Amino acid sequence: MLLLVAIALLIFLPHPWNVFAGAVAALLWIGELFLWNQTVRGRSKAVGAQTLIGKIAEVRVACRPRGQVFVDGELWAAECSDGADAGTSVRVLRVKGLMLEVEPAS
Repeated sequence: MLLLVAIALLIFLPHPWNVFAGAVAALLWIGELFLWNQTVRGRSKAVGAQTLIGKIAEVRVACRPRGQVFVDGELWAAECSDGADAGTSVRVLRVKGLMLEVEPAS
């Protein structure tokens, strides 16, 4: 955004001021870019099936002991040792291949 402001200042301000204002806006843009880079550099990326652990899922096919659950917009095969009926909420405990191990949510 500041880069666009710098370009607009170069175009619309009179001669001695357009260079000064454009340079200041460009320097502010470089500072903003540097600070943004510092804030996102150390963040870890959350990807893969392991991100499902701890999430709440809805049982679509009764888990006695195997069925299907719906979590994060996807249907997953699930295994629930306590059993869960369709429509109930369960918590994901672990991921085993393409099967989720779940327990009833309290």
